[in-house]
Amino acid sequence: MSSATLPADVSVVDVVLPHEVSAVADARRRLAAYLKRFRAAETACDDAQLVLSELLSNAIRYAPPLPAGEVRAAWWIDKAGIHVEVTDGRGDTEPQRINDAHPESIGGRGLAIVDVLTSTWDVRTAPTHRTVHAIIPN
Repeated sequence: MSSATLPADVSVVDVVLPHEVSAVADARRRLAAYLKRFRAAETACDDAQLVLSELLSNAIRYAPPLPAGEVRAAWWIDKAGIHVEVTDGRGDTEPQRINDAHPESIGGRGLAIVDVLTSTWDVRTAPTHRTVHAIIPN
């Protein structure tokens, strides 16, 4: 379910962030404050922050910014869990599950971590942007 189609009683946070690494820490702090306000379980809060960090880091590292030079993040809580979305300018590669990263590789484990911490995640692609959506159990 997209944040655009949620019931009116669900509180959605939608933030515009600079397309730079410093945005990750800012987004994590904002998400942590939101989850504390809604009394999310501590382990779910930690997991959601890690998932947000991975998705934002990938968007900043591998995709161009949105047309105005930014990346967007959104989050909300509903019966399914904690939803986290990151939208970027859609790069040449698509996020995909990696089943076995080489033991000596420096990267390639971020989406494997997302896979473990979420009940589901998916990618929605449009001509000018891409959104990765994940649900963390609460």
